[in-house]
Amino acid sequence: MTAMTLEALLAPMTPAQFFAEYHDRQPLHLKGAAGKFASVLSWRGINRLLDMTHVWSSHSLQVLMDGAPVPAEQYCARANSRDNQPVLQPDAAKLRGWVERGASLVMNDVDSLTPGLASVSEALEDAGLGKAQANVYISFQSHKAFPAHYDTHDVWAVQVEGEKTWNVWEGRADNPLPHPLFRNVSQAQHEQKKGKLRERVVLRAGDLLYLPRGWYHDALAEAPASVHVAYGVNAPLGMDLVNILLERALYDAEFRKSLPRQDGSAAARFALTSRAGQLGQRLAELCRDPKVMEVLTGFVADYRFKRGGNDLLAARGLAAPSAAAAADGGDAEAPALRVLQPGAKPVRRGADWVLKTAGGTLPLSPPEAEAAGWVLSRPDVAEPELRAAHPGVDAPALLGRLQEAGLLAPA
Repeated sequence: MTAMTLEALLAPMTPAQFFAEYHDRQPLHLKGAAGKFASVLSWRGINRLLDMTHVWSSHSLQVLMDGAPVPAEQYCARANSRDNQPVLQPDAAKLRGWVERGASLVMNDVDSLTPGLASVSEALEDAGLGKAQANVYISFQSHKAFPAHYDTHDVWAVQVEGEKTWNVWEGRADNPLPHPLFRNVSQAQHEQKKGKLRERVVLRAGDLLYLPRGWYHDALAEAPASVHVAYGVNAPLGMDLVNILLERALYDAEFRKSLPRQDGSAAARFALTSRAGQLGQRLAELCRDPKVMEVLTGFVADYRFKRGGNDLLAARGLAAPSAAAAADGGDAEAPALRVLQPGAKPVRRGADWVLKTAGGTLPLSPPEAEAAGWVLSRPDVAEPELRAAHPGVDAPALLGRLQEAGLLAPA
C-alpha cells in the first residue's frame, strides 16, 4: 500500500483546483476506479474489527433502523469488562438479527484502528485541513440511517463497498459548531432550512464526496449493501484564538483588575464602557504580539490527531526500526512473517554475499544482503515494510527465498 496523499484522494483533480473552487465553497463528487479505496476497508476488515468484541460499546457501535436509533439493550448484551465492570457490549447474534431486518451500523472513531483507515485521515491532516476523525457507515438496500441534516465539520465520504445515493440540498448552515446552539435543532427546522434539491449523487466504490461544513444532505443505500467511511475534518477556528488569548490574558494585569462597580449612574456605566473599550484594544494588541502569533502558528500547523508511532523493541535497541509507519502506513491485509533466526546476518565471501541456513547457504546480491540483514534484525516483517525500507529490492521474491530457506514463517 503506497502512502495516501491529498493528490491521490482527489485524482484526477489537482489540489490547487480543489482549494480554488471547492474547499469551503461547494460540494464535490469525484468518480474513481472501483479499487481506488480498496486498501482503506473491506467486508473482511469490517468483520475482523467487529470481532474485537471488547473494543466496542453502545457508544462506539450504533445501530439505526430507518433513521431511528435502536436502543442499546436491543443489540447489546450485559457483560463484565476486562476490569470486571458491568458494561453493554454489542452481541453478534443480536446484531445479525438487526442486519437481517435492514438496520444500518455506525462504527465510530475508527481512524486509528487499521493502517488503511488511518491513511486517509493522515492524508487530510498532512494537507493542513484539520483534525480528521472517521466513522464507518454500513447500510442496506432502501433503508436510510439519517434524515436530512448538516454536520459541524467538513465531510469527506469515501465509498469502499457497494453504492449509496446522496441527496445534496441547497441549504447550508452558517459555520455551525459542535455546540447545543447548533445541535438542538429539530428535524422540522432542518427540513425547512435544507432548501431545494441541489443534486442527487450516486457514490460507487472508488468514489469520493466532499461536503463543506454545514451543508445539508442525506443518503440512502440503493444497492444491496453499502459501506462508506465518513471522515469528519475539523479545522482550527477563530474560537481557538479566543482560548489562546484567554490564557495569555492571565499574565496581563489589566485583565486581572476588577471591573468598575455599577450603581446605576451614568458615570458608572461610562466607566464600564471605557474599561471594556480599553480591554478590547489590549486584546487587539495581543493579537499582534509575536509570542501570541508564535503560539497560534504552531497550534494551526500541528492541528491533527496523534496516532501510532509505537515500536517497542526498537525503543530498547533490540530491533531495527520499522520503516512502515513513516513511509507508507503499512497494510492491514498484508500477512506478517515471523523471523525464526533473529540476529542472523549475511556474510561476505569475496565479491559475493551469502546467508547461512540450516540447509546450506543462500547467495544474495549486495542490495539483497542489506535488505536481508534488516529483515532478520526485526521480530517479524510484512512485505510493505520491506518495500518501504528497501525499495530497490524485489520484496516478494526475497521474502519467498528467506521463507524457503527456513528463516521466516507465517506469523
